[in-house]
Amino acid sequence: MKNLFISLAVAALFSVVACGPSAAEQEAKRIADSTRVADSIAAVDSMNKAVEQAKQDSIAKAIADSLAADSIAKAGKKGKK
Repeated sequence: MKNLFISLAVAALFSVVACGPSAAEQEAKRIADSTRVADSIAAVDSMNKAVEQAKQDSIAKAIADSLAADSIAKAGKKGKK
């Protein structure tokens, strides 16, 4: 009786281990993973574009401020002569 119980337990263990996701489940998981990765890449690209635009805006503002300060300084020199 003990051998029969052990044999059945081992057979049940092997049958549970042998069961796995079906091909359709594996494909669905692969598609979901691919979609998640693509969405992550798109989000990173979007953030990189936003950072680059912010840098360019900052540079443009710095140049404009510098030109404005320069023109104010030149106007001040003309008024003192």
